[in-house]
Amino acid sequence: MARNVEIKARVRDLAAIRSKVAALAPGPGEIIDQTDTFFAVPHGRLKVRTFPNGSGELISYQRDNRPGPKESVYTRVACQDAPALVGALGSVLVVRGVVTKRREVFLAGRTRVHLDQVDRLGDFVELEVVLAQGEDVDGGEREAHALLRSLEIPSNALVSEAYIDLLEAIDASVAASARSMIANPSRSSASVIDSGGFVKK
Repeated sequence: MARNVEIKARVRDLAAIRSKVAALAPGPGEIIDQTDTFFAVPHGRLKVRTFPNGSGELISYQRDNRPGPKESVYTRVACQDAPALVGALGSVLVVRGVVTKRREVFLAGRTRVHLDQVDRLGDFVELEVVLAQGEDVDGGEREAHALLRSLEIPSNALVSEAYIDLLEAIDASVAASARSMIANPSRSSASVIDSGGFVKK
């Protein structure tokens, strides 16, 4: 299995981050539209990534939910018919949810820099420092921290959860608010659910 050190942060100005990343990368970024379908599994995470042409990847990985750089151990298997694979897995596994995003990928040294525009969540930057076989995680963590400083991303912007976890939290909040409105109809007229799935009071 492959390994890398990952770190994710929410960003307010994706264009400004793009300019900084472009200055560090040897070439232009590549834009890739991705749809990730996650399945409920007893350990780690499992998803099928679908590309616009119908091809994709089956990806399994294990990664802790904590802020800052963290090791990710993963396996990627290419497939020619991702929708068919989603259907096959969905017949035996519960679908957790779907993450849709536009990803712009740059390479800075051995680090893959992802500029992500995620439906319902907003804009993020994700760093993946690729580790060599048997390499200690500490070196990758130092590189990730150094790149964060170069991009001027503050520590309070770091995100510990995966995108699917953030979406599940939004859905759970909306469902809880809906139950509350049903239980307390007098309050429902004062609450509005916005387009991002959040409840305004």
